[in-house]
Amino acid sequence: MKWTLDWLNEYLKTDVNADVISDTLTRIGLEVEDVISPISPIAAKIVECKPHENSDHLHVLMVDDGTGTLRQVVCGAPNARAGLISALALPGCVIGGHEITSGKLRGVVSNGMMCSALELGIGDDHSGIIELPSDTKIGSPIVDAKTVFDAGITPNRPDYLAVRGIARDLAAAGIGEYIAPNDPEFKPVSGTRSVKIATDKCRAYKMVEIHGIKIAPSNKTISSRLAAIGINPKNAAIDATNYICYDMAQPMHCFDADEVNGDIVVRMAEHGEKFTDLFGAEHELTDSDMVISDAAGILALAGVIGGARGSTTENTKNIILESAYFDPVSVRKSAKRHGVSTDSSYRYERGIDPTITGIAAMRATEIIMHECGGKIVGAFAAGIDTAPDITIEYSPDYFLKKTGIEMDLDIQREILVSLGYTVDYSKAIWRVKPHASRVDVEIPETIIADLLRIYGYDKIASAHKHTTGEICTHDMNEINIKNQMASRGLNECRSFGFGNCEIEKLLSDKENILISNPITSDYDTMRNGLLYGLLMAVSNNEKRGYPDLNLFELGTVFDGDMPGAQHTSLCIVRTGSVSPKHWTGRNRNVDVYDIKSDLIALMAGQRFTVSTDDAPRWAHPYRYAALMQGKKKIAEFGELHPSVAKKLRIKTNVVIAIVDDIVNIPNKRSSRNVTLSEFQPISRDFAFIVDADTPAEKLTSAARSADSRITDIVVFDAFDLNDGNKSIAFTITIQPTDNMSDADLIALQNAVISAVEKKCNAKIRDK
Repeated sequence: MKWTLDWLNEYLKTDVNADVISDTLTRIGLEVEDVISPISPIAAKIVECKPHENSDHLHVLMVDDGTGTLRQVVCGAPNARAGLISALALPGCVIGGHEITSGKLRGVVSNGMMCSALELGIGDDHSGIIELPSDTKIGSPIVDAKTVFDAGITPNRPDYLAVRGIARDLAAAGIGEYIAPNDPEFKPVSGTRSVKIATDKCRAYKMVEIHGIKIAPSNKTISSRLAAIGINPKNAAIDATNYICYDMAQPMHCFDADEVNGDIVVRMAEHGEKFTDLFGAEHELTDSDMVISDAAGILALAGVIGGARGSTTENTKNIILESAYFDPVSVRKSAKRHGVSTDSSYRYERGIDPTITGIAAMRATEIIMHECGGKIVGAFAAGIDTAPDITIEYSPDYFLKKTGIEMDLDIQREILVSLGYTVDYSKAIWRVKPHASRVDVEIPETIIADLLRIYGYDKIASAHKHTTGEICTHDMNEINIKNQMASRGLNECRSFGFGNCEIEKLLSDKENILISNPITSDYDTMRNGLLYGLLMAVSNNEKRGYPDLNLFELGTVFDGDMPGAQHTSLCIVRTGSVSPKHWTGRNRNVDVYDIKSDLIALMAGQRFTVSTDDAPRWAHPYRYAALMQGKKKIAEFGELHPSVAKKLRIKTNVVIAIVDDIVNIPNKRSSRNVTLSEFQPISRDFAFIVDADTPAEKLTSAARSADSRITDIVVFDAFDLNDGNKSIAFTITIQPTDNMSDADLIALQNAVISAVEKKCNAKIRDK
């Protein structure tokens, strides 16, 4: 989308410069890609004119540009002569899309270019350089060099395709005052033609027929603005439709009325029907294409391009103006099907303001009749041009709930009104209606997005920190987890939010949320876990000769297809060797104990038991364990199942740890400070006889549960007794909170023995 500064100033009263406007637009959501402030050609007097030595038609001119130093310019115009005042484009000027530079022509240096009226965009004469009045001030600008903005429009903001829409947002952002246009109303005039809408793909159609016009150039304002944004001015009739397209985002078309046979009909094409567009290309239509037709056939492919028959020429005397609202989906499909993209289809595809078809028709009529004369002999309206009744129930408290930030009610109301919303705030729940051009606003979240961007993200960050003293506990907890992972030598991995249904079924028994329109066949479901993405990273790296990996990912996984059915998960994967080969010692491969230590470090002293039951599909059945708190699984770790590794073509050993929901990881920011005890820690050794298949973790967990003063347990010995039993010995560390007598210590030891014997079917060894 391009527009000029003076065009914008027609709807925005402001004294800020182009750079401020550009920065503000980018800040509130419209990214300005370029601001072009061209150098204007100036009046210059030819002081000397000599023939070029190496050419039979070029002249070497010495011109006075008002600087006091004559400038040498090579020129081929036949009317170049001494004493003539003409237009000089200095190096840096852009003429006809090309930047003028200093250079040699046939071996002679030329420091500029003398220009014709056509090259300046102020006339059609190209027979020679422009001849200016003798009293023209030397060095003064010849044409108004317009500052041009070039911005990239996102599909959700079609209102930015109108200069008026841009001005409204700038005014809301505090850049100036919005100047509401004084638009004419559409007034029906009885005529000999009518319009029939024979499809539900056309909501409204306005037709204005003007007779007795004399095709003439557009006025200077319109022609210069169109030329500045890259549209070549042709005549007032065609220029008016192009101008309205950019000014109001209402595409229009102009027919030669003498070529239109009878009434106008908006209908769907017949399958196989042929149509020739105004560039001479022939299209074979389907019954999904909407067309504008008369009794003789098709006049235009609705919303996309006009036809060869009915197009205006320099000899046109009578015209018909079309201003309509066409269905965005229908226009988009037709444009894609026939490979035609125009300013018209670009706007219709995104959705236009449905209320301005009549206003646009009358505004274009005014522009044309002002330059070309004529008389309105018919003005017909078909369909309805009211906006859909979109009323959103919005609670100002919803802003706080969604953003965690408080915004004053008056500020919210002021921003919404300045953006064109109609706000009924008489009750606790506001009833908010968007401006008709904001076809993207349907839910409260869009209102919140508007409030955020206009208020300013920079203000929100500082205000939030000032109010709460911190940014976001949840986010900071995620940052802490990432820092812990990095400190353990793990590298963060970021994968797609999608999964592969076939592979996901190999990894878990969770429900798969299928995608109706996947971007590729490999990503046909929303991910229900992070393991798939990490295993694909392992597989791809191993293929390329990098089998030793230490990865983690912290990200969102999906529990269903409804809003809010998601949570944040953590997955850790280690593969290959624990360290690179080195002469100082033998290396080893990573194992489940390496990955277990990652989890233990994360749990920050939480109490848990270890269970080896119910291994998931991804895990080796005999090299897997889960950290449990009662019946709740808070984390799990293990080795990748060989069948899964084979399916993914992974040959390296892979160990995995998963915390399905990071709420199970302690938030270190919220934990209390640990006060060191003034009492000396005490250690005691225990040895128990248990069944040979009893894991040591079960004993240590039982022992830890015996007393809160037990801070650490370490297994230091284990061996088989060859009778179906084994011996496990461990040391406990006791941190007293007050003076402990011998009786207190014996009572604690007995509590440990009792807990282990009862929960683990164990027996204390007496020797």
